[in-house]
Amino acid sequence: MCLQHNNFSLRLKLLVIFIMQMAADLVLSQLHYLVQEESKHGTFVGRIAQDLGMQISDINSRRLRIVSKDGTDYFQVNLQNGILFVNKVIDREELCPKISICTVQLEIIVDKPVQIHHVDVEIEDINDNYPVFSSNEFKLFISEMKLPGSYFPLEGAVDADVGTNSITNYELSTSDYFTLDVQTYTQKSKSIQLVIKKTLDREQNPAHNLTLTAYDGGKPKLRGSTHLHITVQDVNDNAPRFDQLYYVVSLLENALKGTVVTKLNASDPDEGENSEILYAFNKLVPQQVTSVFNIDESAGIIRVVGEVDFEKQNLYEIEVDAVDKGHSAMTGHCKILVNILDINDNEPELTVTSLNVPVPEDSSVGSVVAVISVLDRDSGLNGKVDCHISKNVPFKIISTLREYFSLVVDGPLDRERISEYEIEITATDKGSPALSVTKLIKVPISDVNDNPPTFLQTSQTISIKENNPPGSHVYTVYAFDSDISQNSFITYSIIDSSIDGIPISSYISINPENGKVFALLSFDHEQLTHFQCQIKATDTGLPPLNSNLTLYVFIEDINDNVPAILSQFSNIESRLLEKVARSAKEGQLLTKIKAIDADSGYNAWISYEFKDPARNIPFAIGSQTGEITVIRSLDESSTDEYRLSVILKDNGDPIMSSTVSLVILLVESGQELPEERKTQNRNNDDFSDANIYLILSICLISTVFLITLISYTILRWHKYTQEINELKQHNFCSSIAGSWTYSQQRQYKVCLNGGPPKNDLILFTPSYPQTGDAISANGSLASDSTGQPRHPHPDWRYSASLRAAMQGAVHVEGAAILRGPPVGLEQQWPTVSSATPEPEGGEVSPPVGAGVNCNSWTFKYGPGNPKQPVPQIPPDFPENFIIPGSPAIISIRQDQPSTQSQKSNFITFGKKEETKKKKKKKKGNKNQDKGNNPADNSDQ
Repeated sequence: MCLQHNNFSLRLKLLVIFIMQMAADLVLSQLHYLVQEESKHGTFVGRIAQDLGMQISDINSRRLRIVSKDGTDYFQVNLQNGILFVNKVIDREELCPKISICTVQLEIIVDKPVQIHHVDVEIEDINDNYPVFSSNEFKLFISEMKLPGSYFPLEGAVDADVGTNSITNYELSTSDYFTLDVQTYTQKSKSIQLVIKKTLDREQNPAHNLTLTAYDGGKPKLRGSTHLHITVQDVNDNAPRFDQLYYVVSLLENALKGTVVTKLNASDPDEGENSEILYAFNKLVPQQVTSVFNIDESAGIIRVVGEVDFEKQNLYEIEVDAVDKGHSAMTGHCKILVNILDINDNEPELTVTSLNVPVPEDSSVGSVVAVISVLDRDSGLNGKVDCHISKNVPFKIISTLREYFSLVVDGPLDRERISEYEIEITATDKGSPALSVTKLIKVPISDVNDNPPTFLQTSQTISIKENNPPGSHVYTVYAFDSDISQNSFITYSIIDSSIDGIPISSYISINPENGKVFALLSFDHEQLTHFQCQIKATDTGLPPLNSNLTLYVFIEDINDNVPAILSQFSNIESRLLEKVARSAKEGQLLTKIKAIDADSGYNAWISYEFKDPARNIPFAIGSQTGEITVIRSLDESSTDEYRLSVILKDNGDPIMSSTVSLVILLVESGQELPEERKTQNRNNDDFSDANIYLILSICLISTVFLITLISYTILRWHKYTQEINELKQHNFCSSIAGSWTYSQQRQYKVCLNGGPPKNDLILFTPSYPQTGDAISANGSLASDSTGQPRHPHPDWRYSASLRAAMQGAVHVEGAAILRGPPVGLEQQWPTVSSATPEPEGGEVSPPVGAGVNCNSWTFKYGPGNPKQPVPQIPPDFPENFIIPGSPAIISIRQDQPSTQSQKSNFITFGKKEETKKKKKKKKGNKNQDKGNNPADNSDQ
């Protein structure tokens, strides 16, 4: 009874431990499914997506997948409906040969966002295995001295199934002497004993043949049987007995060889050899136990002889026999349970379950990069693991679920700065001493389009020679992009714009792949000197980025235009016709050839020279100015006409030239060809297109000036009226200048070429006879015999040196009309057309021609007019006097001409209030008058 009670208590304890272990396993699992072993492929297991609360449509987008901890693929998930199904036939006995509850642990991983769910699939056993005995026949030797109730351990059958499908009971064939006693310690631990019902009598029945049958609890029940051949022995009738039938021992793993596990003690009531006991492992003990433990047969001490590893096996069941030395040896039996205690002898196992690389450089903080599984085969604190990563990286590691950790982004990423990170992940357990493992993973950073194409400069300047062939390559632009792959592929384009209404695409084009710029047409520097365009570089990223380059294009001039004389300078069919008086002096300027070249720069510098000049021509031409001057006296010339060819050369490479014909006619003073005058008048009336714009501009400016001047005149009119009324009491001396009178209006200054204006109006008096020519005391000029003022001699001739400037810009200034109050318009200043052909007259040179001040009048006496003495002004004659009836002041100055034989008197008309200013300018006017002498004009 005591033995049965102990067995019941032991079985109860084992049952409680087993139930608690099952409950703990179920709690640790989020989902638990049950499927029978040997299920066919496609067998339904469970609705994973529905049980996890996921929508069917989100399975693919969130990248649901299944991972088995042991790497098997017994199960798969249908991504269309979220059903977990059997992928491969499972043999529970092969998968879990020593575990009563066979569970396949699965990890359901969802990547977007990262989630991990644990799923335990329990493999339900089916009754597909028969109970099997190790042998078809067992031989037993039993002494006849055994008393009824004696029992003998039998080797039980083995059923690979578990639970109710495992062996539930044994049956023994009918016998009067033997019965079967089955003791259950745990679900899988049963003790089968053959019990003697009554005393054996070897003489009556020396042997017994029985059949032992094992039944399992499955449906239908399966069975297996073996034969027991029992031999009844005589002699020794007492078997050794252990002090305990059941021993429980604890042993640290990795125990050294020779470590004592326990010492057994058995006793035999017999005497002599029948009481001497030998200890040995039961023959039913498997080899995996005998390779680890050994027993001393005489002392009963069990020692460690092999490797003890908690992770391989944490519990050993050892059957020990105690055999006496009697003639008929008797055996006592006991069982030893050796529990292996864990120590921290296993490093954590670190596995990267999911690695989402490369990581985009614009990933937000918290983005999951990798899921890491850390497993430590130790138990307790020895199996608990913490993870950490290397410092100074924009990542961190966080714990997610059980032994899983996530590597997440913890800072900004920039692929252009660091394209790949090497992260050391260290897993350390909490054992003592702690063990750790380190794993290096590489996390490449993928590129995003965050850098626009960049030009080395924001603007570039290039030059293209004109007359380039259309389609020629003129320049190559280059931009670089810090990104890579597709984000760094750059295409070039020209931003739409126009030049004078013409699209820029008509001028240039660009290769979008290599940035080569091509000229689509042949440029002409004379039509287009420069332009600019915008070139855009765009990458192919999403979204695309771009930047602009301003390209300044200058058209470089080449020498492709021949020098040409200005049309207004040629008078007869591209032929220059010039006449010169035979009396022209050496060094006198005859004319100036004005030519232009449509090119620019050095290509437009023109030089002039005579083509094959004769040695005896009396003319020379300035190589740079084109001025033709007299180099020797013309009186010695025997011909009246010179036909010269002037070569116009530019300074380009190669040099281009043209030729113009020049005809020089030698004439006497006052002689002019009518045909030439008509041609000159006709040429003067011709205007080029360029002159039209110039004339329009001058007219516009003159109109504004006249409006301003009229406004000013109206404001000042009242003051002038008062001054005139005060001066009416004086009488105007009409003998001073004849019909040349000074009007009451202010003199107008007309300046067409920007020369400095003059406020003085200077009257040049002709040469008067020495006798009878004097200025009266009241300020009147000397008169002739008829009492009229002496008129200048009609034979004044203007200097031939001024003809060279007649083709230049016109500068007319200070041309005032003298009017007398009672007379009106009497006579204007002499013009070129007013010269008379009288042989005895003089000639006046009017202020016409380029750069000639109109105040500079040059008087020249003809060859038939002897130089006449100039009347001397009395020293007591007042310098300033007032003309009666006029608001003007007459200032008389006497200047010494360049030669002692020629003298002129100057009478200056001006306003009263400007008298002082005229005095200050007297010295300057004298110098100017000197420059207007015929001798000085030769230098012009």
